[in-house]
Amino acid sequence: MAGGNKIVRVGLIGCGEITQVAHIPTLGFLSDNFQITFLCDVSQNALDHCKGKVIGPTPNTTRKAEDLCASPDVDLVMIANSDAFHVPHALLGLKYNKFVFIEKPMALSLNDANSIIQAEKESSGKVMVGYMRRYAAGFLDAIKEIGSLDKICYARVRDIVGPNSSFVGQSGTFPRVFSDYRPDDSKELSDRTNEFLEQALSKELDIPVTPATALQWRHLGSLGSHDLSAMREALGMPTAVLGASLCATKGPPFWSALFQYPSFSVSYESGIDGVPRFDASIEVFGEDKTVKVSFDSPYVKGLPTNMHIREKLEDGSFRESLVRKTYEDAYTLEMKELYAFVADGKPAKTDCEDAKKDIEIFGMIMKAGLAGQAGQSNGAQ
Repeated sequence: MAGGNKIVRVGLIGCGEITQVAHIPTLGFLSDNFQITFLCDVSQNALDHCKGKVIGPTPNTTRKAEDLCASPDVDLVMIANSDAFHVPHALLGLKYNKFVFIEKPMALSLNDANSIIQAEKESSGKVMVGYMRRYAAGFLDAIKEIGSLDKICYARVRDIVGPNSSFVGQSGTFPRVFSDYRPDDSKELSDRTNEFLEQALSKELDIPVTPATALQWRHLGSLGSHDLSAMREALGMPTAVLGASLCATKGPPFWSALFQYPSFSVSYESGIDGVPRFDASIEVFGEDKTVKVSFDSPYVKGLPTNMHIREKLEDGSFRESLVRKTYEDAYTLEMKELYAFVADGKPAKTDCEDAKKDIEIFGMIMKAGLAGQAGQSNGAQ
């Protein structure tokens, strides 16, 4: 106990970039609330490096996720490793009735999402999914402003970013990459990746697994899940995808979609190139007011999420304003909500059922994009 607060003991699975850049530092800054007591990774060098970065007592380390999940010294299992292992490790955490925090994507097939939902029902543990943008103060302010609009006429979602290495190198966390993986570990990663691609694309969507479809699915699960999850909270679920352009296997990956809502449409564009900038936003157009929330890179701590408002006033004049509520970054705010989830029993808005909806939208985009490609091929004949 510290200052009357319960200290949540955290077991962290995955000691890669996001753990080194965000989770270990943020949990350390929140040491009145959290203590990392266990680390797990298949790289011994990563374990040795990360345990020296933990603030407080040196954590236990293991290469076996079940050792961490079974430990009586762990209240919260935090899963931040390769997305191919999110589901099996979440199931282990729930098997031992732990609170489980899963970095997005929670899962990459509907079948896997349903397995976590069912396991949570059978466990006394609970799951929260890591969509940090949805806990940013600027985003929450924008949700209120959007809700006040008399009518939504149109919206656009944009996320075009440069390589993460550009921001990681300026994060001040000096992360390291290790490659001391055993052949069996690499094979298991490959096998699990192939399994969820076969399940999601071939079995659930009747889409063949090719380098192009696999690449698009992985991009939707990584960068795309940030955008589409935030879009859902701001605007709800789309009723259809009117058209989509999927990323190519050669050159920088870019993709786009046009979503239909009952009374308006939403354009979505996303991609990754070599320009070192972060251009991510959601902009909603009403009749007399436009609300825009702009996200910056989460890899540099303390960058704010800003809300921009453009509106017509009663006298017909124009006003443009920028609202910056706090310099607390999205990861810090998310971890505060995670603490309330574990220590105080506050329900998580980013739960399993919520995360499953992302996979449904991924499928809608893939179907529309491939239908468009087929139409182009038929038209060219």
